[in-house]
Amino acid sequence: MSETPFLAPDGQTRCAWAGGAPEFLDYHDTEWGFPAGGDVRLFEKICLEGFQSGLSWRTILNKRPAFREVFAGFDFHRVAEFDEGDVERLLQDARIIRHRGKIEAAINNARRAVELVEERGSLAAYVWGFEPEPLKIPEVVATSPASVSLSKDLKKRGWRFVGPTTMYAFMQSMGIVNDHSLDCVIREKVEAERAAFVRP
Repeated sequence: MSETPFLAPDGQTRCAWAGGAPEFLDYHDTEWGFPAGGDVRLFEKICLEGFQSGLSWRTILNKRPAFREVFAGFDFHRVAEFDEGDVERLLQDARIIRHRGKIEAAINNARRAVELVEERGSLAAYVWGFEPEPLKIPEVVATSPASVSLSKDLKKRGWRFVGPTTMYAFMQSMGIVNDHSLDCVIREKVEAERAAFVRP
């Protein structure tokens, strides 16, 4: 994020990145930073952030409907059953990112998610356990102590493509931190939802 706000067509300011592509404004205003507690939604985001590694979020956002279709709606119990035939099927699908390592990581991570739910009761209970104390002024950073801790613990559990930067982007987007800029019109709305959100 940048400190220079984006003046949206409605005349109100948003986080600077919201003006980076036409697709971003709706995503920024309705999804990014709003607290999420559903396991499938959280798993989807971890996977998509992994697929984004080295690419732009715009690319992933535009391919998200296809990703949802071919990855069984990111139902990790179903994805955990994918086999080598599914890997080959996915590698042939031009609608998604055809990267063997990332595809295999998503399937591996689905299996690890099943294990985590068996241990902790839900993926949400686990990831929200890494929620840090909120900052009064959001920082423009790529990682945080909380994202480093989450990354280390996931890697220890056998997850892949879950580095500290990837996990920080995940925490920002899922509302585990509110990184909307102070002059962004959506910040207070997100903060209100975070205040009302019942942590799992």
